[in-house]
Amino acid sequence: YKFYILIPMWRSMLFAGILISACSIKIETKVDMGKVSESEKFHDLLEDQWEKGIVDHPEWATRLGDNRFNHKLNDVSYEMVIKGQDENSELLQKVAEIDRSKLDKEDQLNYDLYIDGIKQNINGYVFYSYLMPIDQMGGVQISFAGISDYMPFKTIKDYNNYISRLTAFPQQVSQTIDLMKRGLDLGWLPPKVVLSSVPEQIRSQFDTPYEDSPLFKPFLEFPESIPVNEYQKLISQAKDALEADVYPAYQLLYTFFTEEYLPQCRESIACSDFPDGSDYYQYQIKSYTTTDLTAEEIHQIGLKEVERIRKEMDVVIKASDFDGDFSEFLTFLRTDPRFYYSNEEELLDGYRAICKKADAQLPKFFGRLPRLTYGVKAIPDYQATASPTAYYYSGNQKAGRSGYFMANTYKLETRPKYEMEALSIHEAVPGHHLQIALAQELDNIPMFRRYAGYTAFVEGWGLYSEKLAEEMGFYDDPYSKFGQLTYEMWRACRLVGDTGMHAFGWTRQEAIDYMASNTAKTKNDIQVEIDRYIAWPGQALAYKIGELKILELRSKAEEELGDNFNIRDFHDIILGSGAVPLDVLEKHIEEYIDSKH
Repeated sequence: YKFYILIPMWRSMLFAGILISACSIKIETKVDMGKVSESEKFHDLLEDQWEKGIVDHPEWATRLGDNRFNHKLNDVSYEMVIKGQDENSELLQKVAEIDRSKLDKEDQLNYDLYIDGIKQNINGYVFYSYLMPIDQMGGVQISFAGISDYMPFKTIKDYNNYISRLTAFPQQVSQTIDLMKRGLDLGWLPPKVVLSSVPEQIRSQFDTPYEDSPLFKPFLEFPESIPVNEYQKLISQAKDALEADVYPAYQLLYTFFTEEYLPQCRESIACSDFPDGSDYYQYQIKSYTTTDLTAEEIHQIGLKEVERIRKEMDVVIKASDFDGDFSEFLTFLRTDPRFYYSNEEELLDGYRAICKKADAQLPKFFGRLPRLTYGVKAIPDYQATASPTAYYYSGNQKAGRSGYFMANTYKLETRPKYEMEALSIHEAVPGHHLQIALAQELDNIPMFRRYAGYTAFVEGWGLYSEKLAEEMGFYDDPYSKFGQLTYEMWRACRLVGDTGMHAFGWTRQEAIDYMASNTAKTKNDIQVEIDRYIAWPGQALAYKIGELKILELRSKAEEELGDNFNIRDFHDIILGSGAVPLDVLEKHIEEYIDSKH
């Protein structure tokens, strides 16, 4: 899921209205002695902006393995948001002063992507979504609890940096509360129905002994290089910070959220009910799909896809020899114990076995594979209740951190085996891990492109990978095949349900019923998913729109190239430029086809 993938840090930067950009390659081409070329000016600008982004977002820097600012937390204040908006407007002028016509072909693409990203951010300034910094899937109540997962703990300085972040937490909470108060004043409030789990998410962070807090985890074990007397001091300092700073800050947030904020949140669920909500929803559609499609057009695409996939499902049901209709088959899948594990480790081991099988198939379909490894582990308990079935947590080679396929083990009776192959393929390989890790390792493109978060590309690739898995030898029984179709149907239903709720007056229950009548997803999963679409309008549209474009481009390449079509080459072209808007992807494939003629 996009928001977990880039994951939460990229989203927070977008909320702040700041485009983080970069280039690690400085082109040394001068027209003549003493005169700076347009290419060099452009790359100098990108390099400066990357460094600025690192300085302004220390938590993001840590994720990238840059440990210079590990003692600081992000400034999420309203003042920082406005400052970022002003700087972005100034940045647009600076980029516009560079003569695009004097850049080479690759830099013209870099220029176009960079300036379009700035403009997209600026177009969003008329909306105030950054005044909603907390929902059931993200926010300071979740992100801070996991901050130790991507910090180093090798030296005394590392631990002191972490303690500094603990003591800085109250300020970050105060800044978050200030944003929400401003949201109350301006009417930018999330729907109340999706926030029911948030009070417990907050309370669980302070209503537990310090030793059991996820924030205390780094102090349960120390490297041998740290003497006993030193780590005893660090333990004492950590407990003091939790007692004096972190727990009171969470308690303050809990009181504000439950007593002031939640009671005033809106009863309606539609994006169109925000101030200028219809325009905001179209902005969200553009941002996530990278297309100019309207809500009505996407709704109709969804209806057609649902009809097509339903016919395929009926064929699979017939092949399974099940004696009953479609609805009865869904009930059978949701309730028969054979389709569910009885303990967490069995579920996780099942995912690991699928991933291992997928790993072995990759060289047949990809010429280039990432160096970064990945693992499988459970979503933390404090986050699991409102989380989707799984998500990908990106790693980083420089930081020495593997990627992770994060699996939800909450309510095992809602985690069916028949979905596991499609889910593993999507989140791990050849889905998110392969695509994102490869992008990070591309040394021929600027850094801002290595970490680009075009959801239609990223999630479209994940969904395409689910379909590709059939060619890799998966879905060899009707139940797993039905699980794959269920996942595809689920993404088609999103097109209908998301637009239905945010543009056409659907109720939450209507969206739940539509999903339940067309997929084998369990009731808990469906409710969590629908609430996700309510909280993140437009995001769920990107999956199917992106997948359909990749399938269209593959079909075109196969048809025009015939025997000259090579699946490994095709995939390497798709992934070889990092995540890009769908129109740029189409241009890349057209160039690939032309080069083979």
